[in-house]
Amino acid sequence: MAKSLEEVNESVSAQNKTSTFRKILAFFGPAYLISVGYMDPGNWATDLAGGSQFGYSLLWVLLMSNMMALLLQSLSARLGIVTQRDLAQASRETYSKFINYILYFLAEIAIAACDLAEVLGMAIGLNLLFGIPLLEGVLITVLDTFLLLFLINKGIRKMEAFIIALVAIIGFSFIFEMIFAQPEIGNVLTGLIPSIPTEEALYIAIGIIGATVMPHNLYLHSSLVQTRKFDRSKAGIKQALKYNFIDSTIALNLAFFVNAAILILAAATFYNNGLFEVAEIQDAHRLLEPMLGTQWAPILFAVALIAAGQSSTITGTLAGQIIMEGYLNLRIQPWVRRIITRLIAIVPAVIVISIFGESVTGKMLILSQVILSLQLGFAIIPLIHFVSDKSKMKGFHISRATQIASWIVATIIVSLNAKLVFNEIQGWLETSENPLLLWLTVVPLAISFLILLLYIVFKPFFSKNKIKIYNHSPHNLQLKFSKTGSFSNKNIAITVDFSNADEIAINSAFELGGLEAKYTLIHVVETVGAIMYGENVEDHETLLDEKLLLEYQEMLTKKGYKVTTKLGFGKPNKVIPTLINAEPFDVLVMGTHGHTGLNDMLFGTTVDNVRHKIKIPLFIVKI
Repeated sequence: MAKSLEEVNESVSAQNKTSTFRKILAFFGPAYLISVGYMDPGNWATDLAGGSQFGYSLLWVLLMSNMMALLLQSLSARLGIVTQRDLAQASRETYSKFINYILYFLAEIAIAACDLAEVLGMAIGLNLLFGIPLLEGVLITVLDTFLLLFLINKGIRKMEAFIIALVAIIGFSFIFEMIFAQPEIGNVLTGLIPSIPTEEALYIAIGIIGATVMPHNLYLHSSLVQTRKFDRSKAGIKQALKYNFIDSTIALNLAFFVNAAILILAAATFYNNGLFEVAEIQDAHRLLEPMLGTQWAPILFAVALIAAGQSSTITGTLAGQIIMEGYLNLRIQPWVRRIITRLIAIVPAVIVISIFGESVTGKMLILSQVILSLQLGFAIIPLIHFVSDKSKMKGFHISRATQIASWIVATIIVSLNAKLVFNEIQGWLETSENPLLLWLTVVPLAISFLILLLYIVFKPFFSKNKIKIYNHSPHNLQLKFSKTGSFSNKNIAITVDFSNADEIAINSAFELGGLEAKYTLIHVVETVGAIMYGENVEDHETLLDEKLLLEYQEMLTKKGYKVTTKLGFGKPNKVIPTLINAEPFDVLVMGTHGHTGLNDMLFGTTVDNVRHKIKIPLFIVKI
């Protein structure tokens, strides 16, 4: 199995740092990408409702949710650091194929629901700030897919810097909002004392907790921590765990500040003035200027909303890639993966807004949170099982006390989310014109989810499966050495893409040429930068690909083969024929995944294009 987010895996060195501060700084970054999920537009509705209806009294719920999130995110980081697997990969190696398909499907629905909230939030922000109609704003959000593609090709550090800048914009916006609102500090501190004023406040509290912990963040964090390259000794792993916990603590506390600021703003501005029903983001924006007496209040509110939507949608789409690759061990072209994720969120938003108008955006945000609530248990429970397993965690499993705390948190979150879902279904049944249809569809589906959840809870207690540790590098290839071949003394070209297809392609070439032939390994960098700038590109993926290609050459040369390498830049179906026709090669060996039809559109049609443009025999190897 390939490494998680292979294009940026171990791309940031945390080794050989001269001071403790530099070491900590090298590990800082992943948690900030996680933190934006805790301040996305989906959280704004519950925070506004809590503050406008109950003042400062539910601040303690936000604090408790933040502590729960910190525990769960630290478990996710631990899994990635110790096992070098993300949560989706660990699930794939633990549960059956059938169960994994279901878990993958649920995770994709959760990603789409989360993306829906972020698309709507950003569209609302564009509408409030620039007057762009909501429908057009939704369509504009497609463009940030290409922004993500650009950022990740510049390296994970550039993406982290961009996200941190957006988080800073959100934070500074609310600092000024607090200055304008002038909340009562005494009441704010009182709000940190646990209390539930009414039964309706309990429902809002459940909504706040449900909107706080995001399932996709658990997948994302377990992958992002693997972007750091550090000493894999016990001391090195222990140090990485400590620094990542510090990173998570700072980042999630910033997210808590933002959520608390929204609730405090709603309490100071709306609750104190008797406006108890402000739950819609648009209403809050409209009322801020007359309530606070400054035109900057609504502007900063809209700017923060756009920044929250933009940052959250980038990390959400990245999580979608991790989930697909982890559960299915399947890689498709990044731009295809991201466009699909975005369309899954945009299409329902466009349809509903077109039919029912802009007034339903609040209900759509709430629905997205309910869908997230349904999926949450299927991410939390496997995570706790994995990090509690001594064999999988190689001595870095969590302590008994942490296990108990984790199961308590999981029970609280899953129970509250189950209550939220139950209340929603009950409401649908009471108001539906055709409740029988719901009894025949929605209710059995909810029961099926419950059965699956119980299976996920108890299965690992009866069957302990160890995670297999794979090392996706040239040294992991099980090469067969053919001393003679039909193409001995020939010049053989082999295309490589650092996937499982390489092993079979290289072995097949050796069987053709043996030890006497000359071999040229060809790899094409196909990032946006490579396409635009060719060999002048200096992005991280180019450096990583060049390094892997040299590792191939070094390892194969030591085995007695005559190997050289060539690195191309741009579209493989154009670059490979150019490289092949420029030199006197005798045969080209290519590995292929054997796609046809629609799959060619998703995975590319390199082989088909190459075979029509080269003048030498093409040897195709399917895996």
